[in-house]
Amino acid sequence: MPTTFPPGPMCTRDSLASALRDLGLRSGETLLVHSSLRSLGWVSGGPVTVVLALLDVLGADGTLVVPTHSGDNSDPAHWENPPVPEAWWDGIRASMPAYDLWTTPTRGVGVIPETVRNWPGAVRSAHPQTSFAAVGPRAAALVDGHAPDCRFGERSPLARLEEADARILLLGAGFDACTAFHLAEYRTPAPRGDNSFAAMTPRGRRWITVRDTQVDEDRFDDLGAAFEKERPVRRGTVGAADSRLFSLADAVAYAQKWLPEHRPYTVAI
Repeated sequence: MPTTFPPGPMCTRDSLASALRDLGLRSGETLLVHSSLRSLGWVSGGPVTVVLALLDVLGADGTLVVPTHSGDNSDPAHWENPPVPEAWWDGIRASMPAYDLWTTPTRGVGVIPETVRNWPGAVRSAHPQTSFAAVGPRAAALVDGHAPDCRFGERSPLARLEEADARILLLGAGFDACTAFHLAEYRTPAPRGDNSFAAMTPRGRRWITVRDTQVDEDRFDDLGAAFEKERPVRRGTVGAADSRLFSLADAVAYAQKWLPEHRPYTVAI
């Protein structure tokens, strides 16, 4: 029988930690990670090994933050991948489980954030669609106060991360995954619209609709390419993954200038 080998290189806790230090990650810092496990190669121990390596480098005084989004808790009228029959929409709105920060799984952000969500001592923010989870001494302060009508704005963990002088690690992920750019959208002219989800209230589970800034990853890759040409971005390889490390505040400030010029909105806000 033919033998096929897993894609390399083989990554271990120690090899990943060494590569992260070479990239410039420091003990004691606050770090927001967007990640792709598959991009790293073959990891002995899978996502648990990656989280252990990150925590090893950050040390006891560092804080690890990841997106733990659950975008399937949303209005089925807007679902595209895949769409569902219109006849189902009311039933989905009536039956969708309310967001629970302990049990609601992540969706679309990869297996490493799901691992962090379940990590001992992890805390998670309260937004039913765009939560963040964190581990470390600053974790609770970073995720507290995530308002239901503010996915990525001033009352979200992104603004707290900016205040904490956090850095972003794109670990095999592209700039299209960089949620910090959304914070810039909240600070530039952008349309607002309805956003719906199932949530727990003092009266129990309810289907809720709020008004919020509308966000869009369109051209985030172009924004990121321009950003790393003009601003300090450390690039390196972790395992097989092309990785980037940079200041969150710097990325947001750059995006606030770039977006109105290169992706202006022409609709009423």
